[in-house]
Amino acid sequence: MSKPRVALFVTCLVDLYRPSVGFAAIRLLEEAGCEVLVPEAQTCCGQPAYNTGDRRTAQDLARQVMDAFASCDYVVAPSGSCAAMIAHHYPALFDNDPHERARAVALAARTHELVSFLVDVRGMKEVEARYDGVAAYHDSCSGLRELGVKAQPRALLASVDGLTVRELAEPELCCGFGGTFCVKYPDISTRMVSDKVADIAGTGADTLLAGDMGCLLNMAGRLRREGREVRVRHVAEVLAGMAADTPPIGEAP
Repeated sequence: MSKPRVALFVTCLVDLYRPSVGFAAIRLLEEAGCEVLVPEAQTCCGQPAYNTGDRRTAQDLARQVMDAFASCDYVVAPSGSCAAMIAHHYPALFDNDPHERARAVALAARTHELVSFLVDVRGMKEVEARYDGVAAYHDSCSGLRELGVKAQPRALLASVDGLTVRELAEPELCCGFGGTFCVKYPDISTRMVSDKVADIAGTGADTLLAGDMGCLLNMAGRLRREGREVRVRHVAEVLAGMAADTPPIGEAP
């Protein structure tokens, strides 16, 4: 049987701030028996423009994505928000253009968040990785509410040697990032992330894990400003056994 051709949607934040997440995603996808492609022509998914009401720019970016990922069997992103943008919001961008809407619907049906793809599509039940520590896991809003990503990362993390996962008191509460929300409402956003950081500290965890770089950057920044010694990592880095290769998010090499 031939390997499925999986195109990795790297995401802007991974590309600019945390390339190691992209390499970890590639390793995990290859371990799941996939042929991994990384289209060079890919750009932003258009979510920032979409969230601020700039429909024309969002459409232009969506067309670029549809062109770049047209030939793959699946599109996988190490981000619930970017995956949800493509899988749930692209078709509505082209309600008045039947041809482009058909392309958007076809791409949406092939698009998945990384860990849910590994578990739900490829049937991965465990990983060969080790991480010595106690971790709290944050459920990002888009992954949880739009894509149903919750049990999948916990199932794979349970197979990581040396790792204990402790649940937050309120794991489903937003961290306050919310894309442009943190720019429009900084005071509210700061209060939300401060509450989240207090919840993290209450678990006694030495590591914070999540599946979206926006959330991770937001929480890592607040943890450092409050002087809390909690390592912050994308879940893919731990599952791929690559945590030792890169410093925690927000920390110097």
